[in-house]
Amino acid sequence: MHSRVRNDEKIIDTLRDYLERKLVSYGNLKYTYLVINKRNPVDIFVVTSYPDEWADIYKSHNYQHIDPVVLTALKRVSPFAWDENLTVLSDLKSSKIFSLSKKYNIVNGFTFVLHDHMNNLGMLSLIMETGAEKGPENRVAQDMDKLQCLLIKTHEKMLMLNQSAARSSHISPSLSSGDKPIFSPRENEVLHWASMGKTYDEISKIINITTRTVKYHMGNVVKKLGVINAKQAIRLGVELELIKPVLVSQAKT
Repeated sequence: MHSRVRNDEKIIDTLRDYLERKLVSYGNLKYTYLVINKRNPVDIFVVTSYPDEWADIYKSHNYQHIDPVVLTALKRVSPFAWDENLTVLSDLKSSKIFSLSKKYNIVNGFTFVLHDHMNNLGMLSLIMETGAEKGPENRVAQDMDKLQCLLIKTHEKMLMLNQSAARSSHISPSLSSGDKPIFSPRENEVLHWASMGKTYDEISKIINITTRTVKYHMGNVVKKLGVINAKQAIRLGVELELIKPVLVSQAKT
């Protein structure tokens, strides 16, 4: 996603105003519209009714990589209600998100999902306050189709605003960085073989480089994906299909 749409306060304010006008009839709902570039998942765009502090912490810690709501949305095309299974499926680091979320009463909600033609995942999450009356929650459950359409229209508006901003500054309007691979050919090789269960020593023999160099390339992969370690990088690379096929004939066996 181009940095222009990420940082353009006018675009953010326009989308926030649009969402708040469309959601006003549901009462005092909190919301988050989140866009993730699936080819470069460090690249995210957020419009939310939550304080800037929450958004800053979320983005600075790259919580999108371990957020169970995001990980569920990546595998779905239909809206879903949050439930205890999301917490059960989350790993230890994901629990940090829920600890942070409880501070802002983000514990129950619905998420609507969109996968666009530019390899972006768009999500609209509507959060129900704990202990609040069931009216808004029941209305959201009844209006799933209407709210899915709201996500589509919001996402289209974001694309149009980005395109307009790009034209005015003579920058390519593409939101996807797919034109430029996220990994170098060697980084892709290392990640590919690691995802096949090969050890660093085995990878060094397969592609004819030293074990130290294998670790160096994996370190670059971890940094580019904004994750904590190689295990998370492998999981993310597989889930988002970031790893390009490697011809065995190109490797030293």
